[in-house]
Amino acid sequence: MLRLLTIMGECLHCGKIIRGRIDKKFCNPYCKSAYHNKKNRITNKKIRTINKLLKNNYDILSKINPNQKTKVKKSLLLERGFNFQYFTNIYKTKKGHIYYFVYDQGYLPLDNNFYAIVKRN
Repeated sequence: MLRLLTIMGECLHCGKIIRGRIDKKFCNPYCKSAYHNKKNRITNKKIRTINKLLKNNYDILSKINPNQKTKVKKSLLLERGFNFQYFTNIYKTKKGHIYYFVYDQGYLPLDNNFYAIVKRN
């Protein structure tokens, strides 16, 4: 049986001529993966950077708060590299206090540049 291969265009990754199905965009699986990896590199880099900052914040809170609750100065958190812009969620109490959490480790701003550090079960 004679099969005709149609030329559909160029591979989106390497530019080689594609033969085969009409909807084919890549000449092989390697080119498909390489194309998508390159396309997502910028987004993945941003995600990795933010995850690194969150992990650093979590490690700092965990070391400062080995038990369930403690109180520290803001300067200690800053000395260790804590970044207050990155947290995973916020919890507002009935009294209106706002806790900022990095996973299960939370902090509450207090008076005189102190913070209450708590661990949520």
